[in-house]
Amino acid sequence: MKRLLLAAILPLTWSPLHAKPTFREADVCVYGATPAGITAAVAAKQEGLSVVLIEPSRWVGGILGAGIKPMQDCPEPRAVGGLTTTKIFKAGNSPPQIRESFSQWLKDEGIPIIFEHRLRSADKEGARITKIHLDHAPPDKWGIPVPSAVDDSNTIVTAKVFIDASYEGDFLPAAKVSYTSGREPKDKFNESVAGVGPPTNWTPISPFITPGDPASGMLPWVDKDHGKPRHAGDDYTQAYNFRFYVTSDPEKRAALTPPDDYNPAQYELVGRYVEHLVKTQGSDAKKLKESLAGIFPGWRNEGEYNYQRKSLVTMSPLGISRFYQDGDWITKSKVWRQHVDYLRGLHHFLSTDARVPEDFRKETAALGLNKTMHPDTEGWPHQLYVRISRRMQSDYILTHADVLNKTDEKDGVGLALYGVDIYPVRRYVALHPETEELGVATEGNMFIGGAKGTGHPYPVPYRSIVPKTSECTNLIVPTCFSASFIAYASARMEPVFCVLGESSGVAAAHAIRANADVQSIDVPKLQARLLERGQVIAWKADAGDKKEAKQ
Repeated sequence: MKRLLLAAILPLTWSPLHAKPTFREADVCVYGATPAGITAAVAAKQEGLSVVLIEPSRWVGGILGAGIKPMQDCPEPRAVGGLTTTKIFKAGNSPPQIRESFSQWLKDEGIPIIFEHRLRSADKEGARITKIHLDHAPPDKWGIPVPSAVDDSNTIVTAKVFIDASYEGDFLPAAKVSYTSGREPKDKFNESVAGVGPPTNWTPISPFITPGDPASGMLPWVDKDHGKPRHAGDDYTQAYNFRFYVTSDPEKRAALTPPDDYNPAQYELVGRYVEHLVKTQGSDAKKLKESLAGIFPGWRNEGEYNYQRKSLVTMSPLGISRFYQDGDWITKSKVWRQHVDYLRGLHHFLSTDARVPEDFRKETAALGLNKTMHPDTEGWPHQLYVRISRRMQSDYILTHADVLNKTDEKDGVGLALYGVDIYPVRRYVALHPETEELGVATEGNMFIGGAKGTGHPYPVPYRSIVPKTSECTNLIVPTCFSASFIAYASARMEPVFCVLGESSGVAAAHAIRANADVQSIDVPKLQARLLERGQVIAWKADAGDKKEAKQ
């Protein structure tokens, strides 16, 4: 009893400078201080519940605190309401502003945060999670998750309802909830665009270490073709990358140094691609420079740089995200570090290799990370852009039919509002589709309709954010929700995560007050409360076909 009383008076916010908690109890435990986790925690607190928020890193805000802007993937603001419009969209447009805004919001709401702890295991009684065990695992100086915990503090959290708002969905395996990863085949959900796609960015360069000699082995960063036919499923998933800022300003610049084990041979594919660009575009200096910049630093979005889909080679180490999606933390740490070291090596290669035009070499060499955006981590974003990882498989699986507005589900708790947006999943040896010449290509890139690709926003059913009743009755999942690979690629945008986060927090309150399983709550009553809070849960067009959101 004495230990419980002591736990109750621990500081509201824990950090490396505060005493580590060993036990915490709350009505709701939210895992992941992503924007979805923050809205879930705030909503639950506003609904009168006690809340504890757990964040494996030292920072709040997820990818919004690491480069993406709050409204960047919101083509139809009228499809969004509640806390997402009143708070998230007004958090600022630079990573420091966003992180500070979120931190202040949580402080104002009095929500305690346990930093630098991540899920180790979950205890269950029947289908209910009773407690979770956390490991103390502070990320390294660049924000990279460490492969193993630094100590065995065995922090324990008990709660009535758990909300997994992480990008990794770590509660799914821990709580023995059904999930999947990778790409489904076309016939799994009758999705005409699913599975293996056609080659893109095909380029006539040899994929072998010794050009033209298969016996010499494959170049680094080129995969063998797995040989699966069009529309087959596989274990690949779309590329991850950092949404990072660069600068040549000496006052703001943090040097991009090559990794200790840098070997230019690891970037031979880049050299050959540069040779190809110089050969085919050398007479057009502007076009050549744009193509080279597509490799590094990439496509400039709104100040920060992103993956350039039109380039065979980019600032993303294509093909390794598939190991992260369902990996343990040893694997996740390795893949995250590979993204860091690949980018460092790529920068050095383009700054030094003689095949790169001299003016571009000099410009690249002058660039470094903008440390003002991420002063705690020498300019490195603290969040890798994990576009997709595990996906829960519950009683309702969102599919391409939902995206195309071909379904009519009545338990919507938020709207998704973007087309199918998939970055390439692999770079591989491929034959030209017409000439059958051997070369290197990417595959998996898909941008169906872009921001308007849904026709109009579509509902995300409540059943898709809760597990099957037989598996877990007190878990809600607003980020790694139940969806096919194709549908998730549409619904995965941060505004949607935030909306579902708020709906999750309110749903937790309904379950606790009714002493019911999260699957058994009165959904119409939940929807009514969401509407009272300003959420948008349905979309209708008036007689003149002018689209209006139903609030």
